[in-house]
Amino acid sequence: MKLRITTFILLICSLAYGQTYRSIVSEAEAHYNSKEYKKSVDRYKEAFKMEQKSGSDLYNAACSASLLGENELAFEWLNLAVKNGWANINHLKTDTDLASLHKSEKWNKLLDEMQKAADRIEANYDKPLKARLLAIYEDDQVIRQQFISAQTEFGHESKQVDSLGKIMMYKDSLNLIAVTKILDTYGWVGADKVGGQANQTLFLVIQHADLETQQKYLPMMREAVKNKKASSSALALLEDRVALGEGKRQIYGSQIGYDKETKKSFVLPLEDPVNVDIRRATVGLGPLSDYVKRWNITWNAEEYKKQLPEIEAKLKNEK
Repeated sequence: MKLRITTFILLICSLAYGQTYRSIVSEAEAHYNSKEYKKSVDRYKEAFKMEQKSGSDLYNAACSASLLGENELAFEWLNLAVKNGWANINHLKTDTDLASLHKSEKWNKLLDEMQKAADRIEANYDKPLKARLLAIYEDDQVIRQQFISAQTEFGHESKQVDSLGKIMMYKDSLNLIAVTKILDTYGWVGADKVGGQANQTLFLVIQHADLETQQKYLPMMREAVKNKKASSSALALLEDRVALGEGKRQIYGSQIGYDKETKKSFVLPLEDPVNVDIRRATVGLGPLSDYVKRWNITWNAEEYKKQLPEIEAKLKNEK
C-alpha cells in the first residue's frame, strides 16, 4: 500500500515541485487508486523525465510498477527513492504492493541499502517518539484506505461504509489523545527529529479532529511552517478545514463534499474561485482542476461562481 494522503479523507499529499510535474503525479496517483497500473506507471515515467527529487513519489511509482509486474523498473525506482531520502524500512517490508519483489536477489540488497540509509538519517532522531508517531500514522491511514475502498466498491451510503466510518471515528478519538499529548509536551516536532512520515502524523490527526482542537493547534502549525517543521501545503488543508468549520469559505479548495441526492462530489464553498490556482501555487499545491479529478469533478471557475449560492444554501439547510 502506498503512503499517500488525499485531503478529503486521508492525508495526503506531498509538496509540489512545479505545477506540471505535480499535475502528472496526481494523475498517476489517481490511476493507481483506480487500479489502472499501466496508466499510472506511464504517467510516473513522464513526471520523472522532468525531475527525480521526491523519495515518496518514487516509492509510490515503484508500487505501481510492482503491481504491473514491471519488477526491474520497481527496483530502479525504489533505489532512487532511497537515494532521495526515503528510508521507511518497516513499511517497505510489510507493503503488499511490493510482494512480487520479495523472491528477487535484489530484495535483500535493497533492504540492506535502506537500512544503512535509515541509520545515517536517523542518527539524531528521537527514535521512541518516532516509533509512537509511526504507529499512529498506520492506525490513521489504514482505516481510511479501507473506508475509501468501501466507498468505491459498495457506495457512499452502504452498510460497509457506515461501519468503517464508526471504526474510523473511534480510532481518531484515541489517536487524538496521543497526538495532543505529544504536541503539548514537545511542540510541533520537525522531520529532523522524527522523520518525514512521523512528522506528517501530527497534521493528519489534527486535521481529522473537532473544530475546537483544530483552532487550538492551527497557530502552532503556522509557526511550525515558518520554522520549516511542517509543510505549507499541509497547513493550507488545515486552514481550509478550520475556515469551513467556522462558517467561512475555504481558501485553497482542498475540501470536497458529497451530495447524496445527485450522488456527486463537489467543491465545498470556496473564496474567489477564479484565482484559486494562484493561491494554491504559493503553498506548493497543483491546479485545482487536476486535484478534483479524483472525485470525477470537472472544474470550471465561472460555472462554480454561479453555483456557489445554491451550494451554500443547501449546506445551510442541512445543518
